[in-house]
Amino acid sequence: MKEQEVQFRKRLADLARTAYYREIPVFTDFLDLNELHMVHSFRPEEAGVMIRTFGGYEEAERQIAAFLPDALSYSYDFPIISLKIRPLQKKFAEDLSHRDYLGALLNLGVDRSKIGDILVGEKEAIFFCEEGIAPFLQQELTRVRHTPVLVEEAAPDEIQVTEHTEVVRGTVSTVRLDSVMSVALKASRSSLVSLIEEGKVFVNGRLVTSNGCLLKENDLISVRGNGRFRLLTLGGQTKKGRCVIEIEKYL
Repeated sequence: MKEQEVQFRKRLADLARTAYYREIPVFTDFLDLNELHMVHSFRPEEAGVMIRTFGGYEEAERQIAAFLPDALSYSYDFPIISLKIRPLQKKFAEDLSHRDYLGALLNLGVDRSKIGDILVGEKEAIFFCEEGIAPFLQQELTRVRHTPVLVEEAAPDEIQVTEHTEVVRGTVSTVRLDSVMSVALKASRSSLVSLIEEGKVFVNGRLVTSNGCLLKENDLISVRGNGRFRLLTLGGQTKKGRCVIEIEKYL
């Protein structure tokens, strides 16, 4: 186990003990998929706590974990704020990407762990951050690339997840992870094995290190550095006995 992972697991144990002995909710920063996998493999009942995760909206990829004492008798809220970035003059705004918005935020010196998902819309974006840093971002983020912007709190009804996707169809000899990845990423199976072995592939948010893992319909696969896709359907078979699959790829 890598030293970084060892330290992270020790941090989880510390947070669990704090929640248990002080009888208060204790929160992490925003966690990536690998960290969330370690959270889900943590056994909280041994520390007398429960764990809940949330990222600001359903199916968020980056989430905060809450350690809750079993005796918690009051409601709590995750320390998450949703902010909207919009251009000051929409007709002169550039077409900005996820990378543009994230780069502008990180250029302010903000740690990535303080920022959750970024939902990119037409000429604007909504992102999630820890509530303590929200006033700073509202004041300091004034430009994304060459576009002057305004940052303001997003209303709940403005948080609409509109994913841009494309459907990819292909055939595989078996619905093994490496075979399905080969269709989705348009790469050879042998070139993808290293991604799996290096811990960069997640199925439904859980780390998978075996290329022989068998997938089923609606499984969501995330490949660090290569995006996400969902296995939609398993169709019939070709004359050569290969399985027909349909994949929804997030752009």
